[in-house]
Amino acid sequence: MRKKSSIISTILLIIILLVGLSVMLYPTISDWWNSKTQSRAIATYSQAVEQMDDSETQLLLQQAKDYNEILYHLPTPFSNADQIGGYDDLLNISGTGIMGYITIPVIHVELPIYHGTSEEVLNIAAGHLKGSSLPVGGVNTHAVISAHRGLPSAKLFTDIDQLVVGDTFTVTVLDQVLTYEVEEIRIILPEEVENLYIEPERDMVTLMTCTPYGVNSHRLLIRSRRIETKYQSHATVSADAVQLDPMLVVPCLSAPLLVGLFVFWGMSGKQKKRKFPHEDPLSVLKQ
Repeated sequence: MRKKSSIISTILLIIILLVGLSVMLYPTISDWWNSKTQSRAIATYSQAVEQMDDSETQLLLQQAKDYNEILYHLPTPFSNADQIGGYDDLLNISGTGIMGYITIPVIHVELPIYHGTSEEVLNIAAGHLKGSSLPVGGVNTHAVISAHRGLPSAKLFTDIDQLVVGDTFTVTVLDQVLTYEVEEIRIILPEEVENLYIEPERDMVTLMTCTPYGVNSHRLLIRSRRIETKYQSHATVSADAVQLDPMLVVPCLSAPLLVGLFVFWGMSGKQKKRKFPHEDPLSVLKQ
């Protein structure tokens, strides 16, 4: 009875240790998975762009620029953006909500840019802030691209605070690759939206995330201006980005380890039986 109780206690202890190990490994594995799926989403978008002819591309770009022109003349664009219809359909060539992607070489990040900044979007990629200009460039535009930082499941904008004035990044929309140079870094309160307004005669993109890390009471703004494009990146795989559920990762990591452990115990038990066979209690009487 004691032996059976000891085995049960050992099994429970091992299960607890394996579950703890799985939880510790979750951030690394989930970030790796999301990086792969983000690259696939970008590749799917790029393939869709390659299948378009020049006239289609130019039409979509012109529609986006027309939207930006109307937005520029709205007195309070972040409050009145819904007055301009069709936002979700603009630049949405693959039907997934992706309007392009952003590449930040300094921190080794490349993310799809989706329409809007819902939690569903920000948990897996970057989002375009509705009420800001669509990221197609041109004077009188100011696009705002936002993403989370510090998520256990994905890197996203976690390292964006490492950017300094003079660093560059690119925004790829359709067949355009637009390069922006960081010119100013600001920390603001969430309600200070005037920092995101369009500035006349300027072509800007601001990267936005929460700060301080883990507190999220303020917003970190990486304000950048358009410069001449220097390079273009290429994606090589295809699919959509997803977020892994920790409760799915834990059993998936634990199950193979537990199976291997039980197999090992089974083999050990058989070896012990062969080495120390049970003696027949009646053998003495048969002599």
